[in-house]
Amino acid sequence: MGRIIKNNYANGALLKDLMTVPPMTAEQHAEIMRKRIAHRRMVEEAKEMKTVSEDRFEEE
Repeated sequence: MGRIIKNNYANGALLKDLMTVPPMTAEQHAEIMRKRIAHRRMVEEAKEMKTVSEDRFEEE
């Protein structure tokens, strides 16, 4: 069987670019984290709603 190796280096950013860009501010980090959390909640709620609707469909 062929084994698939995940490429962890898919991002094309050069090391020099990464090392010379100033770090993000606390405000920028907080905004990114808020967006990630909001997205995660939206996905979890959608999964929950799907499960509930499937359960209702099976009961009928």
